Amino acid sequence: METIAKTAAVAAPDQQTVYEQMVSRGVSRREFLKFCGWISACMGLGTEGMAQVANALENKRRIPVVWMHFQECTCCSESFLRSSHPIVADILLDKISLDYTETLLAASGHQAEACLQDTITKYKGEYLLCVEGSVPTGADGAYCCIGGRSAEAILTEVAEGAKAVIAWGNCACSGCVQAAKPNPTGATPIHRLIAGKPVVNVQGCPPIAEVMAGVLVHLLTFDRIPQLDALGRPKAFYSRRVHDTCYRRPNYDAGLFVESFDDDNARKGFCLYKMGCRGPTTYNSCGTIRWNGGVSFPIQSGHGCIGCSESNFWDNGPFYTRLTSFPGFGIETTADRIGMVAGVATVAGVAAHAVLTNIRKHDEIGEQPGESAAAAPPPPAVKPEDKGGTQP
Repeated sequence: METIAKTAAVAAPDQQTVYEQMVSRGVSRREFLKFCGWISACMGLGTEGMAQVANALENKRRIPVVWMHFQECTCCSESFLRSSHPIVADILLDKISLDYTETLLAASGHQAEACLQDTITKYKGEYLLCVEGSVPTGADGAYCCIGGRSAEAILTEVAEGAKAVIAWGNCACSGCVQAAKPNPTGATPIHRLIAGKPVVNVQGCPPIAEVMAGVLVHLLTFDRIPQLDALGRPKAFYSRRVHDTCYRRPNYDAGLFVESFDDDNARKGFCLYKMGCRGPTTYNSCGTIRWNGGVSFPIQSGHGCIGCSESNFWDNGPFYTRLTSFPGFGIETTADRIGMVAGVATVAGVAAHAVLTNIRKHDEIGEQPGESAAAAPPPPAVKPEDKGGTQP
């Protein structure tokens, strides 16, 4: 560790590994390994994945990153900076070589634009492009301009030399509220404007900080984008519905629902499906990784999921109107019917189990169902030679 620390002190900043940067900032070996285990668990990699993550962070040079901001509220950056793990916000973001971002960049004006041009020129084909916000295509891009240039023109230029593109949040992935009907600015998601580059959609409004960190670490560890679903989201974090990982799911299956936010059922923590919860149609890690250091997530706080990690969720409302149906249970199936059918099936299953158990017990003692134990023939007498051992 001492040798690495000395190396970090003399190596050029753009040649240092992530681990060398961590050591130079006072991170101990124990803290580093704890971080590797934590991020591997978030990524679903297990113990072998932890070793791969540690090896990559120890030996691979940090990634040059350009982080663009277009039509958005900066909530994705705010989420990332408030990660529960200090290495994510204080070390990883700083030490992946964040060369340009309007939100965190100390320089401004011509100096800031010079930083951008230097990065995309010096690290052409090597840097990672992160984009926060949608791009307006209406009125020749006049709705969002930086340095006198439209967001679309800047995106096209910067994406050309990028190694890969990460779209942070629902704005960049699907347009979010800016693209909601009637979409006056012509807000367009990033993947529809970039061709010939791998694009990873990290959905959410905002995405979970640990999910964002996991995507960055995956790119650094494996030097490739993670496996994606049909919407371009990393399967490691978006492969399961919020509904399936929700602690209120047993109440849904039992047909126990909140009817209004101030009723007794709400105080008992019953299912929020009837209050418009979009958990059954939303894929995200809210129920597993959760928010605020793993303390809670919207449903746990008493508010239904609004489906912010799905495309066009602003137009899938009103938010507090219950879904009439959702995939997986038939187009006309309602929550009430599911609960009722589940209850009937449970009762029928218990009755069938009791009958089968009774028949099995009768078979074991040689009876037919309906015969009494008294009618059964007596067991055969045991002969002395059948008892085992040597007879005198």
